Amino acid sequence: MRVPPPSFGTPRTGPPGPLSGVRVLDLSAYIAGPYGCTLLADQGAEVIKVEPPGGDNLRNYPSSLSSENRAFLGVNRSKTGIVLDLKQQSDLAKLLGLVAMADVLVHNFRPNVPARLGIDYERLKTANPRLIYCAVTGYGEAGPLQDKAGFDQVLQTMTGPAALQGKADGPPEIVYGSAVDYYAAALIAAGIASALYERERSGEGQYVGVSLLRSVLAMQSARLIWTEGEPRQVSRDMRSGGVTGLHPTADGYLYLSANTAHFWRALCDKIGAPDLAINERYDSVRKRAQHVDEILPRLRQALLAKSALEWGACLAMQSHARRRAPWRICSITRRSQPRQ
Repeated sequence: MRVPPPSFGTPRTGPPGPLSGVRVLDLSAYIAGPYGCTLLADQGAEVIKVEPPGGDNLRNYPSSLSSENRAFLGVNRSKTGIVLDLKQQSDLAKLLGLVAMADVLVHNFRPNVPARLGIDYERLKTANPRLIYCAVTGYGEAGPLQDKAGFDQVLQTMTGPAALQGKADGPPEIVYGSAVDYYAAALIAAGIASALYERERSGEGQYVGVSLLRSVLAMQSARLIWTEGEPRQVSRDMRSGGVTGLHPTADGYLYLSANTAHFWRALCDKIGAPDLAINERYDSVRKRAQHVDEILPRLRQALLAKSALEWGACLAMQSHARRRAPWRICSITRRSQPRQ
């Protein structure tokens, strides 16, 4: 059984951050909880990661590093670490001793586990009334799924992102990179910071609950609006049509975003198609989305005249010449030829 090392990465350096002096006990594993605590460390908090004897399971995921896991190190930077087996009374007593001196405790146990271990909020609040106690769950503290394990990509398939990520007539697609976990981590850090601020006024600790389910729904707030009388099966695609997106070039791919009238006119001028800019059929984002099959062939044919890097340099020079940023553009290059 592998025992985790006592620290991860380089300690935070530089001037004290706004959370300097705040001590955080991180009992969480995987990404959402640990990275939420790392964001607190970035602001100056002292974060102590508490792992079981077998370590955070993220350590066991595939990695190109021979003796460590790259994802684990990135998610848990700037922390110190200890190993405690909370099923042993001696180690539980050590944790309770740390709780008495801590400002924040974060865990991602299922809701029925903390009481069984003796670290539920009511018990720890008695030991330290000023404690900020953050519980990270998959589906919330109550409800039919409360005791189910929650994972980023499972939540994507349950709540919409996977269905809406791909093409309208294609299969669902996962958003890789643990987007739900990292967004939940930001909510964890924000919730804890707010609770610490409230404690300065009231002197009392707080319970902070963050779930992956609430996080992934919050990520989709723009598309989940429902108006009275509207059918349930209404289009919720927030994309602005085929003009905005990735396009093949002579070498590599280019991301274009030209949603305002100014950006659209500038793009048409740059690709040598000024007639598109003055055509009333294309003078709004909605109209361009409706007529994308007419616009896209000309746009992509023009873009094949240069590489992605050449287009990027050309557009950047125009931005500097005008002393403003008229282009919202990001070039993405691949050495292989674009697919036909």
